[in-house]
Amino acid sequence: MSTSSLFKPFQYKNLQLKNRIVMAPMTRAQSDNGVPTQSIANYYGRRAASEVGLILSEGTVINRPGSKNLQNIPDFYGNEALNGWKNVIDTVHQNGGKMGPQIWHVGDTRMVEDYPLVQMEKASTMTIEDIQDTIAQFAASAKSAKDLGFDCLEIHGAHGYLIDQFFWEVTNTRTDEYGGKTLKERSRFAVDVVKAIRAAVGEDFTIIIRLSQWKQQDYKTRLAFTPNEMEDWLLPLKEAGVDIFHCSQRRFWEPEFEGSDLNFAGWAKKITGQPTITVGSVGLNGDFLNAFAGQGTEKTDLTELIRRLDNEEFDLVAVGRAILQDHEWVKKIKDGNTEALLDFSAESMGVLF
Repeated sequence: MSTSSLFKPFQYKNLQLKNRIVMAPMTRAQSDNGVPTQSIANYYGRRAASEVGLILSEGTVINRPGSKNLQNIPDFYGNEALNGWKNVIDTVHQNGGKMGPQIWHVGDTRMVEDYPLVQMEKASTMTIEDIQDTIAQFAASAKSAKDLGFDCLEIHGAHGYLIDQFFWEVTNTRTDEYGGKTLKERSRFAVDVVKAIRAAVGEDFTIIIRLSQWKQQDYKTRLAFTPNEMEDWLLPLKEAGVDIFHCSQRRFWEPEFEGSDLNFAGWAKKITGQPTITVGSVGLNGDFLNAFAGQGTEKTDLTELIRRLDNEEFDLVAVGRAILQDHEWVKKIKDGNTEALLDFSAESMGVLF
């Protein structure tokens, strides 16, 4: 099996990548009181030196009450945290890599009862003033990303967090302009976030958005049940300024709609005409739920991934746990050294190496 298509350069606007492999965002919660340390810089620097095409950071939060649900999730605001991120991006660049921060607000997803002490923000109960300030804070963090020298940014609009809570009818019961019976109506918050970010970073800076059908609150739920509903969801985001759609599935090989072999990223590319990133158990034979259950996952080959990439179903491939387990994963794939690839161990979830 040839993996050459994984190692073709990619360019879109200001973003120039040496290959098609993206390190997926993975929450580490190891930034002391929200400030990324030298160990965080080293962690990303090792992946950059091992030829990951694009690194997307763990989720980093905006300056809003309850924007994170664990104390050591990194901030992307304030001098101390931003200085830490400046060290991270400089380290990545020194090691030949490219990187974008994932900008995030967790919404109503409390994880530890005594943190944070503030009330978690809910899509259904935020005031218009809360919404307007949240949009402004997304834009402020995005502007900081550009000013610090990052190569792009990603908006976290997936997995049941705040932006996704606006998309989802279960968590968005608003009756004003940020609610509605249709997915297109409930997408207004995300559209306004994207517009504000685009205004803050200019036309040439690449904006990625991560989306998912599934939610951490319900793994089987969906937002778009048909291609037409997906159009109503994605096209307004494209018009607002999204450049690349990062389409999260638990298993990338699963078709999105009956009657077509295309996965989520394939449909997003077909609908929008924009580049897309696929993600979901790449290089492993089981999804991430195994890790949260304390179970390991065996490595597997990339035949199906390469088939879809060669068919231009999507443009980029995000790899999470395999690169978390082994920072040299990309280099081993490039060299054809598949025998040296590692199975994923759940213990890697809590270790920074």
